[in-house]
Amino acid sequence: MTSMSNRHPDLRAELEALTTEAFRPDLAEIDQLPTLEIASLMNGEDATVAAAVARRLPLIAAAIDDIAARMARGGRLIYAGAGTAGRLGVVDASECPPTFNTDPSQVVGLIAGGPTAIVTSIEGAEDSKELAAADLEKLALTPDDTVVGISASGRTPYAIGAVEHARARGALTIGLSCNAHSALAAAAEHGIEVVVGPELLTGSTRLKAGTAQKLVLNMLSTITMIRLGKTYGNLMVDVRASNEKLRARSRRIVALATGASDEEIERALAATDGEVKNAILTILGGVDGPTAAHLLEESKGHLRAALAAATG
Repeated sequence: MTSMSNRHPDLRAELEALTTEAFRPDLAEIDQLPTLEIASLMNGEDATVAAAVARRLPLIAAAIDDIAARMARGGRLIYAGAGTAGRLGVVDASECPPTFNTDPSQVVGLIAGGPTAIVTSIEGAEDSKELAAADLEKLALTPDDTVVGISASGRTPYAIGAVEHARARGALTIGLSCNAHSALAAAAEHGIEVVVGPELLTGSTRLKAGTAQKLVLNMLSTITMIRLGKTYGNLMVDVRASNEKLRARSRRIVALATGASDEEIERALAATDGEVKNAILTILGGVDGPTAAHLLEESKGHLRAALAAATG
């Protein structure tokens, strides 16, 4: 009987050449170590990730500026990946509506195999470029959209296929991987390769590679939203108050931004249907609710610009 490794000798050689798949002989007996020592080793490995991301900051910043310019024109930010990489994209996309009050269609996470793959492995889904193209075809891409292909190895067909399809449609493309000279980075306009080295467990790219990808995705979405006026300083003034905790946070944000009394804050939020940004503008700009809404519409949601217009 032919073994699985012998059926795909080219793939085996390809994987063995990847930094993220490299075997570390120094950790070959990690299972024999005390738990605290394993935890210490793992923590030490994780501590190297931020430095690896730091080496790519100029590339990340350039990508963000391009994303923000397109989203300001109505474009979308779309993540596409398989397995851990796909799940990280889905998580980042799903956190944008409650954090920045974005419409769910503005930041989208696609995972090979569809929503079921978020919790269950869908065998073979990551191997299909065609599946990625089909998933993106449903979104009717425009040149103002951005597609971020995410793959630790940088060779995942689903991620590469997403980038290739998006680029052919004129969309901005970003390839995020954790290996140098990856096919994914080569296929994208912005190639971001955060090389974190071999994993504590050989080939387990949910570890350092996953952490690195999470850090970069945090930057892509968060700084883009800052550029789009979704914050006022470091305050989340577009937060969506969908539960009691967020309603309390909304009141606190207005207080931090304005220094107003509790009574004044409650009046401002009542006059603006609970919209934090509008409430701040009514207090600091001395305008009523409808005027605040108009000024923010004129400034495309940028509170500082609306405040400048209100105060002359």
